[in-house]
Amino acid sequence: MGHRRAGASRRAAPRPAVREWRRAVSTAIGAVVVFWRGDPAAPLVTRICLPGESPPAGRGRDCAPSRPKSCARIDELSARLRAFCAGADVVFDLSVVDLDRCGPFQRAVLRAEHGIPRGSVSTYGRIAARIGHPGASRAAGTALARNPFPLVVPCHRAVREGGALGGFRGGAAMKRRLLEMEGIAFTERGRVVPGRYHYDTAPRRVRGTPSKRKERR
Repeated sequence: MGHRRAGASRRAAPRPAVREWRRAVSTAIGAVVVFWRGDPAAPLVTRICLPGESPPAGRGRDCAPSRPKSCARIDELSARLRAFCAGADVVFDLSVVDLDRCGPFQRAVLRAEHGIPRGSVSTYGRIAARIGHPGASRAAGTALARNPFPLVVPCHRAVREGGALGGFRGGAAMKRRLLEMEGIAFTERGRVVPGRYHYDTAPRRVRGTPSKRKERR
């Protein structure tokens, strides 16, 4: 009878669970929940849930269940979220969110979306062209639909060509409410009043490998 290799029957020791915390924020549009992890001196937001959203399921084997907790920087972010949802012109610092959890293409889309100022909108196609992927409007729309950081990255400011609202995790009514609060007008058919969209269609060269299909979200 052969001998087993040394250590063959040993199981790998389980990795310690990553602690993630949550901070509920009462805002004018409802309860927003901020999930964060890391050192309280330099926390990173991993996810923001809009009112009515359930906490994301399947957060990973190595992630312990979240518990309520805050720190000075998350308190500051919470106050800014509260002001933003009340109509204040707030520009969030992207250094507070964990963009590394997103792929290169999605990061580029989110950065472009973050650059759309209050009172303006852009389209999925223009955002795709902006980051160097003209024709990838469907992929840009998908990247925004999966935006882990709504409000901080104002994905409600992206609409379809022709002014139709397009998707939003908080729902169409919330998307319209946020845009109207920022001064965007709508037609009787519920489309954004035609105007100059933020970003032209001249592409920039940015790494990423989305689908090249010419489809609209």
